[in-house]
Amino acid sequence: MVTIPDGATFVEALDSLEARQVIGRRIFIHAYARMRDMDHSIKAGTYRIERGAPFRHVLDILTTGRVVTHPMTIPEGLTIEGMASRIAVATGSDSATVADRLSGTARHAEWDVPGPGLEGYLFPDTYRFAEGVRIETVVTTMIQAYRDYWTVERRSRQEDIGLTEREVVTLASIIQAEAVFTSEMPTISSVYHNRLRIGMLLQADPTVLYALGGHRPRLLYAAMDSVADHPYNTYTQAGLPPGAISAPGAAALDAALWPADTGFLYFVARRNGEHIFTRTLREHNNARTQVRQESPGGR
Repeated sequence: MVTIPDGATFVEALDSLEARQVIGRRIFIHAYARMRDMDHSIKAGTYRIERGAPFRHVLDILTTGRVVTHPMTIPEGLTIEGMASRIAVATGSDSATVADRLSGTARHAEWDVPGPGLEGYLFPDTYRFAEGVRIETVVTTMIQAYRDYWTVERRSRQEDIGLTEREVVTLASIIQAEAVFTSEMPTISSVYHNRLRIGMLLQADPTVLYALGGHRPRLLYAAMDSVADHPYNTYTQAGLPPGAISAPGAAALDAALWPADTGFLYFVARRNGEHIFTRTLREHNNARTQVRQESPGGR
């Protein structure tokens, strides 16, 4: 492992390489680099180079900037608050600084995303960054991954279903939060599409939890009432909330764009995460009774 600091001269870089026993007789690599005008092209960073590697290979690594990178994995369904600790590790910052940097409604203009903030537009994936990467570089990379999702076919489909890009991402984030199994995402999507079409309240628990500030073991009526006027409370506010509640992955986004063709208006979750989908309130109430009976104690 060899670190070339910012502003280091070629001679100083050779000192580091020699001290780490990567190179032997430096006179040859120095002369070769000067002859090829490569002695002003080395890039700062931390490198992993085999001892005794051919000096041409060493120069190629240093001049192309093939620095050591570290993985940063962002799972689907994380909020910005949930991502903050992972981004903090990658950037050498603290979670509070990252969360503060990425939060706020002004961020949509700064980063040119369609939502009221960055929530939903930092695409979940595994990225690799060099040590000491800037927060701005991480955010730009993640937003670009989100933009890469939007192929011509998906743009066309978004226009066909009559939803804006923001609405698709918002709906996808709700689907992501509701689904334990990817296979159920298109069916969950169909429920919300059907409700939107007939003007029925979405009544999505994850949006209420977002309004409340995060996950709770149980969503009680008193807690729901405390955020009755909140724009993300889909039990009291019609239509989709103003923005996403988490970072949806490609499967959830595709489900929002291509819902299953069903007549379902309700679903209830079993203990294993699967859902029972129904068309009428009576069927839904029966399903809720069935789920309670399946639970320990039958309650």
